[in-house]
Amino acid sequence: MEVKELKAAFKETYNKNAEAVYFSPGRVNLIGEHTDYNGGFVFPCALSFGTYLLMSKNSDKKMRFKSLNQPEIVELELDQLTTPLEGRSWVNYPLGCIAQFVKRGIKIEEGYDMLIWGNVPNGAGLSSSAALEVVTAYAFNEQLGTGYDRTELAKIGQLSEHEFALVNCGIMDQFASAQGKKDHAIFLNCDTLQFELVPVKLQGVKVVISNTHSPHKLDSGAYNARVAECKTAVEQLNKVRPLKYLAELTEEEFKNVESAITDEVAHKRARHVVGEVQRTTDAVKALKAGDIEAFGKLMNASHVSLRDDYEVTGLQLDTMAEEAWKIEGVIGSRMTGGGFGGCTVSLVKDEAIDTFVAEVGKNYKAKTGLDAEFYIAEIGDGACRVE
Repeated sequence: MEVKELKAAFKETYNKNAEAVYFSPGRVNLIGEHTDYNGGFVFPCALSFGTYLLMSKNSDKKMRFKSLNQPEIVELELDQLTTPLEGRSWVNYPLGCIAQFVKRGIKIEEGYDMLIWGNVPNGAGLSSSAALEVVTAYAFNEQLGTGYDRTELAKIGQLSEHEFALVNCGIMDQFASAQGKKDHAIFLNCDTLQFELVPVKLQGVKVVISNTHSPHKLDSGAYNARVAECKTAVEQLNKVRPLKYLAELTEEEFKNVESAITDEVAHKRARHVVGEVQRTTDAVKALKAGDIEAFGKLMNASHVSLRDDYEVTGLQLDTMAEEAWKIEGVIGSRMTGGGFGGCTVSLVKDEAIDTFVAEVGKNYKAKTGLDAEFYIAEIGDGACRVE
């Protein structure tokens, strides 16, 4: 939808004009999966599609939430802003962000009418939830005059996910949505939150996102289980080597101490994390050197590790990646996001894109019964005020 259409929808919903329009993007992670909550490196970029938030103050001191994807308006009093709604309501994502302002001692004394719409495919693993969190944090940061920087807004979004959506996610998704820059990816150290914006210059190559249409559900418990398994690995490693995060270990160091991890599943999870941190570092070096072929091989290796050691892929994602690997002109392909469904990300030469879409789509449907959807990714900017 165009902004003018969203403004018309706001007026139809609330019988007044929107006073402000905000936007925050979804993201795709090029490499570095399940490393963020393990203190490692990630390499995401913001996308050109995301979530819009239109808002206007009201005189009756109520918070009203309306999504164009939902039939009802959820209305809350100002003294209800720190309690999650029951039933995993979508409102918990923006509400959890507003709650963080209140918990920081910020007084909210006025009500707001809000209208939300996004074009990030839900359940695709492209961070529709982070886009919703960050656009809310960005909007209220401006409306309340709190002056938080973009990194703090990412932290607010992450805490919303932890406390209101009950997903123990890392910082990557919210950070990419807040800090993204057009035609750049973010090389982020998730422990220190130091980051570098790296130009993504792909001569004759496009980033293609392939949606399996097998929705991923991070709140299903499997994601939180992986977080717990990594904590188990850290606890057992601490008997022989003090550390806070798995990402502190080089591959060489890990080989020297891995026998301390007696839990077989935790050992596999740790092996993925340590290897993925190294792959991400190597991939960024390759991109800077213009060695796209090396970058692609590291993407492929990332998927194999996520399949075999982290076990977050499954039939749909594996089929999508494996079919991509068969196409001449595909430099690399891997699952992206939390896994358990969602999308793959591929580097595809321009002349191979039509073949890629046709062949991968056909073979994927033959093996899974599902129709795939493909997007040529445009790397966009982070959160902003549109009007």
